[in-house]
Amino acid sequence: MYDIIVIGAGITGSFTARELAKLGYQVCTLDKHPSAGNKSSCTGIVSSECMELLPVDDSIIQQKAHSARIFSPAGNFIRIERDSTQAYILDRPKLDMWMAAQAQACGAEFRFNTFVESIDQSKEGVIVTCQHNRRHFDLEAGVAIIASGFSGRLTGKLGLGQISYYARGAQSEVTCLDIDETEVYCGNELAPGFFAWLVPTGGSRAKAGLLCRSNPHKYMASFLSRLVRLGKIFPAEFSISYGNIPLQPLSRTYGNRFVVIGDAAGQAKPTTGGGIYFGLLAAREAITVLDDAFKERDLTARYLSRYQKRWRQILGHELSIDYWAHRFYQSLDDRQISHIFDLIERHGIHESFLTSPDISFDWHSKIITEAIKHRSLQRALKEFHLKSPERLKHKT
Repeated sequence: MYDIIVIGAGITGSFTARELAKLGYQVCTLDKHPSAGNKSSCTGIVSSECMELLPVDDSIIQQKAHSARIFSPAGNFIRIERDSTQAYILDRPKLDMWMAAQAQACGAEFRFNTFVESIDQSKEGVIVTCQHNRRHFDLEAGVAIIASGFSGRLTGKLGLGQISYYARGAQSEVTCLDIDETEVYCGNELAPGFFAWLVPTGGSRAKAGLLCRSNPHKYMASFLSRLVRLGKIFPAEFSISYGNIPLQPLSRTYGNRFVVIGDAAGQAKPTTGGGIYFGLLAAREAITVLDDAFKERDLTARYLSRYQKRWRQILGHELSIDYWAHRFYQSLDDRQISHIFDLIERHGIHESFLTSPDISFDWHSKIITEAIKHRSLQRALKEFHLKSPERLKHKT
């Protein structure tokens, strides 16, 4: 019988397993894949703040970024730049493998090719029913941590429901031409309600991808064709990876003897879909609460509800503001998006953000709330609202 079973060997699950193993707990991590490192649809962009939580080996860092160009649907762009490194582009499969190895070195056990069928309560803890090579078996633990990525299968069985509002992500490794900084493309023809990206990873390699609500294959094929026409990437037979990204958190992320963390809990930014940093912040709170719960010998839902209170204190306001900003952006057409770009460039709004020490790569609510205070943007938003009140009301 283990103290803790972690379901999912992604970055959040392995980080949690490592930290709990360091505290002396017997930890077993289960994953349905043959090994760690299967998140190829993630771009792997993290902030300097995140790197403080994640001091990775240099071989995992593909590129350091301090600037980016953001293109409007009309083809104009805004360039943002700071002197210091603002983001790190990591090799996501290597990152997951590195963290799993770190956890194993600290004493956590890992079982791959192991599919978790259900989690049930027992007198002593939880029973996790698994399948490995067509063989069914049970494992017991004091508590289970669900870190299995975006999927409502286990949370649905446990009565927590499922996340119904999510984005579809698509990404491909490409060979690029003279791309030395990240490029972001906005527009409903490219990625309706979201954006597309071209992120250099060193040498002539880059990651091209996008987010959308449906038909990711269709939009990704169109985006890659566009990049080829623009002479930004070489034509090739592109291998495309797909993944789902939650845009709202679960209403409850705990129960008797279990907690949910990371993408499984919906702890990702609705503005960008980034989930590494927020998942790690929530995992850190889960580790603290579980450690206290074991010491108090109280793993009931009532005690573990402290985890949700703690992570919501850190992320709740941010996720809420980001969500409504995303829904508003989703309601705009390409003409309106281009108009906002023009206003930002004309009035130097982006430059004022760059000089502000309060503006962060991760915490977008400050950018959003400061932007909507600007008079020119307020006038534009009122104009949009008057011209299409029913559509905006429906969308937001």
